[in-house]
Amino acid sequence: MTACANSLTLPAMSESVLTHPAHKPASPSTVAKASALARIGLLFYMLLVVYASWYPLSGWRDNGLLPWSYLFEHMPRYWTRFDFAANVLGYIPLGALAVLALYPMLRTLPALILTLVCGLLLTVLMEAVQTYLPTRVASNLDVLTNTLGLAIGAGLGSWARRYVLEQSRLRMLRDHWFSDQASRGLIVIGLWPLAQIYPQAYLFGHGQVLPTLSAWLTDWLDTPIDLSQLFWSEYNVSVEQYLLAEVIITACCMTGAVLTLLCQMRSNAPKIRMALLLVLSALAVKAMASAILFTPDNAFTWFTPSAAGGLLIGAIMLGGLSYAPPLAQRHTAILSLLVCLLVLNLAPANPYFLSTLQDWVQGKFLNFNGAAQFLSLIWPFFALWFLTHRTHHEA
Repeated sequence: MTACANSLTLPAMSESVLTHPAHKPASPSTVAKASALARIGLLFYMLLVVYASWYPLSGWRDNGLLPWSYLFEHMPRYWTRFDFAANVLGYIPLGALAVLALYPMLRTLPALILTLVCGLLLTVLMEAVQTYLPTRVASNLDVLTNTLGLAIGAGLGSWARRYVLEQSRLRMLRDHWFSDQASRGLIVIGLWPLAQIYPQAYLFGHGQVLPTLSAWLTDWLDTPIDLSQLFWSEYNVSVEQYLLAEVIITACCMTGAVLTLLCQMRSNAPKIRMALLLVLSALAVKAMASAILFTPDNAFTWFTPSAAGGLLIGAIMLGGLSYAPPLAQRHTAILSLLVCLLVLNLAPANPYFLSTLQDWVQGKFLNFNGAAQFLSLIWPFFALWFLTHRTHHEA
């Protein structure tokens, strides 16, 4: 009887043990998960740092100095608070992203040490290469200020890790509203408003590579080269052609950007509000950048009748595609961005935009403008990479 009674109580005892809090499986919110968003963001920001540090990537020459000789020179006598602040602030996001990207492989002190060591090597390399650029000056003070920004960013990233990766309400919303493969896509979408900072001949006209290629070939071959003349050999281009080009470029790029967002969202997500917020953010950044880089009077000079027409046509197109299947939205986004790139690079140079650039003085914003130009050039190709890559599709 006793043996039977004991055998009968075993299942109950086993069930109580399994339901004990110490044996409960960890909830998804507490499981350590790597952040693809942080890792892709780190890679992209490193590319921005490299481009900004070596901008304008022309006039390379050997002045007979060793690339590391600047490290043993006296500190510069003349420096400005702007340069100091820019060098510190520019490396803060790099330090924060590096710490977040290392999670969960490395945490706390090991992550901080590796971030500082790798970041220091990066800034030393960036300054060393500037020895061969006539428009840049290698400086040991820049190394110190960049490292200071890196340390501040690493500390902020270590502090924010718990709230961003481990107990983040943003991550909960991301899982609730977006597909499982949306991490890289959210970086693409987040960079689109920032791509509006660099002045463009047409609203949302990103990816105009012919002028950049022409400048590089001119510097390399020491002969003036204008690749746009392959398509426009005459200068009597009508105004209607400029207006039509801007309508197509604005409508197609806006459609491609918004559909890149919508094709990642679940059916229960607030799609219309998110799309409207994305477009308004891009226009707000465009207005603020125009006011800062030029004059406050030029804040809305980009809002031409053709740009307004492009926005209207883009809104009509999106109205019919907002609730289309994600696959159809993805394919339409690819087509829209390809049309935008084709028209943008085949369109004639805009003389009105060239006259506006005369008021733009880059000056001390050289690093910032280099990063902004790089982002404006690469954004549509980055978006196309995301849209066409098989691993980014929802299973």
